[in-house]
Amino acid sequence: MASSDKPELTEREVKDDKEDKGGFIEKVKDFIHDIGEKIEEAIGFGKPTADVTGIHIPCINLEKADIVVDVLIKNPNPVPIPLVDINYLIESDGRKLVSGLIPDAGTIHAHGEETVKIPVTLIYDDIKSTYDDIKPGSIIPYRIKVDLIVDVPVFGRLTLPLEKTGEIPIPYKPDIDLEKIHFERFSWEESAAVLHLKLENMNDFDLGLNALDYEVWLSDVSIGAAELQKSTKIEKNGISYIDIPISFRPKDFGSALWDMIRGKGTGYSMKGHINVDTPFGAMKLPISKEGGTTRLKKNKDDGGDDDDDDE
Repeated sequence: MASSDKPELTEREVKDDKEDKGGFIEKVKDFIHDIGEKIEEAIGFGKPTADVTGIHIPCINLEKADIVVDVLIKNPNPVPIPLVDINYLIESDGRKLVSGLIPDAGTIHAHGEETVKIPVTLIYDDIKSTYDDIKPGSIIPYRIKVDLIVDVPVFGRLTLPLEKTGEIPIPYKPDIDLEKIHFERFSWEESAAVLHLKLENMNDFDLGLNALDYEVWLSDVSIGAAELQKSTKIEKNGISYIDIPISFRPKDFGSALWDMIRGKGTGYSMKGHINVDTPFGAMKLPISKEGGTTRLKKNKDDGGDDDDDDE
C-alpha cells in the first residue's frame, strides 16, 4: 500500500478517542465509589464527627493558666474506633503560644459518643520572654486548633480538624499600700485599730475581691494577721480603698510606736494573698509591700483633711 493510502486520523477522531478513555476512567471511579457506599451501607460504617463543646480554665495565677478543651466525638460505627493521636496548637494573632501531641488518647465506643478532655498549660514567663509586646495585665486573643486522628475500618486513618477562639488574660498582681492606721482602742497590752489600705488594679479586667489574708510588720515587728470582712470590686486599671480591723500589742513595737505617736512615719511591710473573681474565673494572687512608710491617724484628723498620708 502506498503511503498515500494509509488511513489518516482526523483531529476530531483523536479528541473523541481521548474523551472515550476519560469517560471510561470516570465510570470506573464512580463504580468504585458506589461499591464503597454499598459496603458502608451493608456493614454500617461511617465517618465519626467531633465538636468543641467547651473550654474551661480550672486554674489561673501569675505563673500559668491551665486550660481544658472539651471535645465531643461521636462514633456511628458498630465497632470501637481508636483515637490514635491528638495534635493541639494555641496561637495568638498567628503566633504560637504552645503546642503538643497526646498519643494513644483512648477509644470511642461502638455507636457511642465520648467527651475527650484535652489539658493544655500556658506558662506566662515563656510567652512574655518570647513576645515582648505581650504585657502583664493585658488580655490577648487566642485560637485553639485541634487535630483528632482516628482509625476507622474501611476508611482507614482520618483527621478531624477543630478550631475555637477566645480571650485569655496575662494577670498582674495588684499594688497594695497601707496608707493609715486608725486606733479605736489603745492600751499597752492590747489595742484595736483599723488599717486603711489602698489597692490598685493594674489589669485590663475587673477584680472582685472576696477574701484577703496577710501579715503586717511595723518596723520589723509583726502586728499579726489581718482578714477582709466584706467584699469589694476593683475596677480595671482602677483604685479601691478598704478598711480592715486588727488588734495587736503596742508594747512590742518599741521605738516604732513612739515614731507614729509623734507623727513621724514608720516603716512597714506586708505579705499575703487575695482571692478574686474575674471574667476568666477565680484567681489567688500574691500581694506584697516592702519598705513602705505609714503614719498614725489621730482622732482630731477624722473630720478634716488627711495631711497624714504616706510620706
